[in-house]
Amino acid sequence: MIAPTAPASPTGADPFRHPALFYRGIDEYLAGTMPFVQEALAVGDPVAVAVPGERLAWVREALSGTAAHVRLLDMAEEGRNPGRILPGVLLAFAQEHGAARVWIVGEPVWAGRSDAELPACAEHEALINRAFAGRSAEILCPYDVEALPAVVLADAERTHPVLIGRPRSAPYGPDEVLADCNRPPPEPRGPVPTLVVDAATLPSARALAVAEGERAGLRPDRVDDLVFVVNELVTNSLEHARTTARLRVWAHDRHVVAEVADAGRFDDLLAGRTPPLPEQARGRGLVLVHHLADLVRVHRTERGTTIRAHLRI
Repeated sequence: MIAPTAPASPTGADPFRHPALFYRGIDEYLAGTMPFVQEALAVGDPVAVAVPGERLAWVREALSGTAAHVRLLDMAEEGRNPGRILPGVLLAFAQEHGAARVWIVGEPVWAGRSDAELPACAEHEALINRAFAGRSAEILCPYDVEALPAVVLADAERTHPVLIGRPRSAPYGPDEVLADCNRPPPEPRGPVPTLVVDAATLPSARALAVAEGERAGLRPDRVDDLVFVVNELVTNSLEHARTTARLRVWAHDRHVVAEVADAGRFDDLLAGRTPPLPEQARGRGLVLVHHLADLVRVHRTERGTTIRAHLRI
C-alpha cells in the first residue's frame, strides 16, 4: 500500500482529519483499518467502526478480544439513507463523548448502492468536512477500488484531503462536489397526484400521503412514517418559504416518493444533518425525516427548493 497522499491545500491547525482508504480485498482492508482502530485504543480514545455487513464481520474477527471496546455498527442499516450518517452515526458518536477526540471508520459507499444514492453519498462525504471542521476527530473512509465505479472513486478524491492507497488524480474540492450534487431531480413518468398546500389544506396533504402510501403497498407503520415525512416537509415549507407548497406523491422503482417544492431559499446545507441537543426545542423535524426515509435529496436554485423523500416499499 502506498503512503498517504498529502492534501491539495494545507489544512492548517484544524484538529479534524478525514482520509480516504482505497483498498482491494480483505487483506488491504484490514491493513488499512486495523492500525487506525488500534491506535485509538492505545491512547484510550473512543472509537467506532460503521461499515457494511461483510466488512463488519471482517473487523469483528480481526479485533477478537478487543471488540468490546469498539462501537461496531452495520452501515448498511444505520446509513441506508446517506443523510442519516452524519446526525445518526458520526456526529451522534462525537457528541456522546463530549470534548474527547473520537476515531471513526465510516464506509458510506458499497457495491449495490443505487444510482440515486451515489450522489447522496458524495454529498455526505463533502458535508463531513463542514460538520467536523475544528472538531477533534479522525474519520477514515474506506473505498473498494475493485467494486465501485470510477466516478465514485473520483468523488472520494475530491472530498478527502488525504488519500491512502491511491495517488491523487483529482484536486481536493468538496465545495465543487456539493455544487455537482445539486442536480434537478428527474421528472416522474406520466401524471402524478399533486396538491397545492397552504395552512388550511394541510389535512389534505396528510390524506394524500395515506392514500398513495396504501395504494403503493407500504406497511401500515411505513404509511405512518410517510405521513410524518409529508407533514414535516410541508409544514417547514409553509413556515420558512411563506408561500404555498406543491406536494406530489407517487410510486417509483420500489419506493414511494414524496416531493415538496416551494419558492423559498434553503441555504443551510447542514439542516437536518446535525443531531439536536436535548434542550433544543426546534430543528428536530428534518433530522427525523432523514431517519425515517431511505433517501432524501434536495435541489436548490435561485427560484426555490425541491425536497424528495423516498421510502422503500
